[in-house]
Amino acid sequence: MAEELTPETPEETEEQAIKQRKNGLYPGVSDELAENMKSGWADTELRGLEPIAQADKTAARRAALSARFPGERLVIPAGNLKTRSNDTEYAFRASTEYAYLTGDQTQDGVLVLEPVAAGGHEATLYLLPRSDRENGEFWLDGQGELWVGRRHSLTEAEQLLGIPAKDVRELTGALREATGPVRNVRGHDAGIEAALTDKVTAERDEELRVHLSEARLIKDSFEIAELAKACASTARGFEDVVRVLDKAEATSERYIEGTFFLRARVEGNDIGYGSICAAGPHATTLHWVRNDGDVRSGDLLLLDAGVETTELYTADITRTLPINGRYTELQRKIYDAVYEAQEAGIAAVKPGAAYRDFHDAAQRVLAEKLVAWGLVEGPVERVLELGLQRRWTLHGTGHMLGMDVHDCAAARTEAYVDTTLAPGMCLTVEPGLYFQADDLTVPEEYRGIGVRIEDDILVTEDGNRNLSDALPRRSDEVEAWMAALKG
Repeated sequence: MAEELTPETPEETEEQAIKQRKNGLYPGVSDELAENMKSGWADTELRGLEPIAQADKTAARRAALSARFPGERLVIPAGNLKTRSNDTEYAFRASTEYAYLTGDQTQDGVLVLEPVAAGGHEATLYLLPRSDRENGEFWLDGQGELWVGRRHSLTEAEQLLGIPAKDVRELTGALREATGPVRNVRGHDAGIEAALTDKVTAERDEELRVHLSEARLIKDSFEIAELAKACASTARGFEDVVRVLDKAEATSERYIEGTFFLRARVEGNDIGYGSICAAGPHATTLHWVRNDGDVRSGDLLLLDAGVETTELYTADITRTLPINGRYTELQRKIYDAVYEAQEAGIAAVKPGAAYRDFHDAAQRVLAEKLVAWGLVEGPVERVLELGLQRRWTLHGTGHMLGMDVHDCAAARTEAYVDTTLAPGMCLTVEPGLYFQADDLTVPEEYRGIGVRIEDDILVTEDGNRNLSDALPRRSDEVEAWMAALKG
């Protein structure tokens, strides 16, 4: 990785255009070189750009937000880079609220909705413009274009996003002078929060965050298409993994993680969350993301992973696979029980049903199995009333899905788990059974077996659609699928 000459922010660059980086190899920049770097560059402005595919959708989302908070200034930041180590940063991922309302994903961006006297709001995007060639920012600053790549001009951004754009470096000063009620989505941009510190309240800001979370409960046609795309890419990623299980056996779970990550980066933006590549007893750890364990023939692999599309919508799919391609008798018994529970859960997903119905349906099946196997004392109603099945089922049977893997998480309870399902909602159905390696309440042969099956289910007008049905679920179909992929 090359070492940039200076580490200044754009604001610092404007104050002092040429400043030597500490411990840099060059003693400075001569006047001749500085002057030379200002000229001789072709005009690269992009003209006649078409709006992004979801421009009409983001406009509708902003209009709905405007109607909800009349007369108030609304500030929604994309967020800033976060340091990973010294002067290296994590890959930037725009805040969900900002990307949802704009379709933009650039760092430091801020959407501001200014109330207008006639009613409604005027939207403005505050963005970093092209790097300045006069003061040397483009080649001297660590975030200059010769270091991190070209960014859109403000005019280009306006054409693509359908929103007037201004220089974000002017925003904090304007916000400090702003009057009237203001709401801000917190937790993404400390500079914006500092500028608004005496103008906002935690309660009002939280109302904005909650509203934006609940607004995403119903997906529009663009979002549904993106989720379907994410599921299709994820299915291909699972196929990739099955084809290289022999290499994973020779190395570790990391081979599985890396294999899936390749598909996510080639076909999407990234993985939507840390991939769970849990082999053997690691499958009983719900969020096993260390992925450094052995992969052994005869064990199960619980693979929970999702591709995030370039528009930031993620799949969330789990399959529990026999590493050697065949379930043992006990593995199949446990797997088939989870499959039966998932079938019951999926059948309960339909418009007008209570959100909790799919969870209750799946948990009932699992409780019945646990009683039948003699692992917990019945009757089933008693087990469910006391939650005794939770020793081995552990988690809820699903959650909303969208731009965040656990989407709409800030929604009010009455709008989420206590609501009824409606067309356009997308949720996971993911029952599981987990027998810990040190659980002395179950027969020894059960210990260390973990099974989860998870699919992404869209509520439709007349029922549901399994967006991830490209991947087999029934145990015999899983075995046949694996055999075909391995040749």
